[in-house]
Amino acid sequence: MNMKQEITPQSQMQEAMKLSLAIEELLVSRDLRGMKTVQGMMLPGYCLRAAMMMQQCTGTVLIGTGFPVAGTFETDGPVGAISLYRAFEACGATPIMVCGDPLATELATDYRIHKLPIGEMDLEARLTVADEVLEQYKPQLVISIERPGQAEDAGYYNMRGESITPHSASFDEIMKEAGCPSIAIGDGGNEIGMGNVRPALRSLDITPAVTRCSELVVADVSNWGGHALVALMGWLEGKDLLADFDNVAILQYLSERGSVDGVTRENTLTEDSLPAADGEAMLLELRKLTEFA
Repeated sequence: MNMKQEITPQSQMQEAMKLSLAIEELLVSRDLRGMKTVQGMMLPGYCLRAAMMMQQCTGTVLIGTGFPVAGTFETDGPVGAISLYRAFEACGATPIMVCGDPLATELATDYRIHKLPIGEMDLEARLTVADEVLEQYKPQLVISIERPGQAEDAGYYNMRGESITPHSASFDEIMKEAGCPSIAIGDGGNEIGMGNVRPALRSLDITPAVTRCSELVVADVSNWGGHALVALMGWLEGKDLLADFDNVAILQYLSERGSVDGVTRENTLTEDSLPAADGEAMLLELRKLTEFA
């Protein structure tokens, strides 16, 4: 599309929904961690609804990311967060990444960052942090991409069921207290936003997260869900927002700052054990679906 999309007429809404459904299927086509099953319990069109929220945001958007792995942070999440960040800047909004260390410090020289405290805190302390963040930035939109979500016991758990609470920063209360639309992207069931689909998580071998959001996006790799929303927002805006995104370069950037693969726990240019070329292929497919490639 070469011009900004106006999707109020019925024919254009149908076109937009068709595109959203194609992207939603693409994102779970590998079904690496059961997200295809989870998708079956979701109202179709969630990618379009999330992208429309993004398109309507002209002020500040908070982007929470960073999943603690092996004393550092994993590649899945920050790549997609950077993709979202750049897209919002290109469309005139003001993105701020919200995360804990070491990711916060590593990104602070190149991006607007708000650093969250790490470690176990009681509810009152978590709410105080959230209130301070929300009062400072007054966001129009809050996005979580591959952020650990609180389980029933308010703790945080990785894909192996191990507690990561001492190493986690809480973004949940920011999502809950924001008073604005919220989007969450996840790929395993233990991330923020998965509270929207709790019944569908019972068959998965994880400790499920219970925090909810306005619109949930599921994907085989969370980074890919972030790219998908960027592609759809670009389609709505008539802009190829993924044209200059270099997946390998971003993975290299993160690797130089200490990232590890969330599955292998090794410092490699991979996303959930998948080679960088798979991410490049996903980006190309998304650009083809939105008619920019």
